[in-house]
Amino acid sequence: MKSDARLVAIGELLIDFTPMKGTGNPKFEQNPGGAPANVLAAFTKLGGSAAMIGMVGEDLFGRYLRGVLQETGIDDRGLKTTAEAETTLAFVSIAPDGDRDFVFYRRPGADTRLRWEDVDVSLIERCRILAFGSLSQTTEPSRTATLRAVELARKLGKTTAYDPNWRPSLWHDRENGIAVMRASLPYADILKVSDEEAILLTGERDWTRAAKRLAESGPRAIFITLGADGCYYRLAGVEGLAPGYSVNCVDTTGSGDAFFGAALAEIDALGGLDAVTSKDAARIARFSNAAGALCATRRGAIPAMPERTEVEALLSGVE
Repeated sequence: MKSDARLVAIGELLIDFTPMKGTGNPKFEQNPGGAPANVLAAFTKLGGSAAMIGMVGEDLFGRYLRGVLQETGIDDRGLKTTAEAETTLAFVSIAPDGDRDFVFYRRPGADTRLRWEDVDVSLIERCRILAFGSLSQTTEPSRTATLRAVELARKLGKTTAYDPNWRPSLWHDRENGIAVMRASLPYADILKVSDEEAILLTGERDWTRAAKRLAESGPRAIFITLGADGCYYRLAGVEGLAPGYSVNCVDTTGSGDAFFGAALAEIDALGGLDAVTSKDAARIARFSNAAGALCATRRGAIPAMPERTEVEALLSGVE
């Protein structure tokens, strides 16, 4: 069967255990997550077609995650299973303002066991955009699998989209982690970073200068997400600050991924980066901000991704 997925992502698919309010002992809700998978879910919810390349364990969590992909409409033929490791787990802690931190059970996790030989190359051959991150580059063999997939996509003329997604606890050495994140910048056509990641990668706290330095590494489109303050964008020959949206923030897990999935959906709908105009750029940034804000109003990541009608409603209430 041929895949019609326009967006393919390679990387981690895992379980986020999200805290639930209550008394007594802490209680956690099982939610599907992993940045690349979250981006695919956002893209799909907004009307796109997507496929996942990754690996889960031969366990109840792996089976659950495959089912979630199928229910979300994401092509799962590129998702492999392994007996070498269990499905990766992440326990999430949420601050009163909705911000979060993670504790990972991944030593190793099944997502890091993905080998190049496991990658369904046909998915990359038929897609328009390949999305990747840095967490699949923390260790081998998934590091090589990721880099070879990206190299193939670029050779085939596909658009590549990169989110460094900094998680310091998953790197053996902080400086090495930052170096690996920087090394992937030249392989990206579209880059999404948080404000923290922009500072880590450039040393700049002025977003205009940070975006300029990131662009010098190769990306043609750059988004720096600023939480409640919106985002700074640079694409189609223009740049600027797109303000955020005031929402009831419950859990920011996946909000950056909702933003990225929305940006990719809008760029793809326009026909790709070459078709994006300066007028489109501001609209894409506002649309993506709205998607990220809506995701923060619900617990979890994949279950919290908004529908297009919800995003458009939030946009129309502000514009």
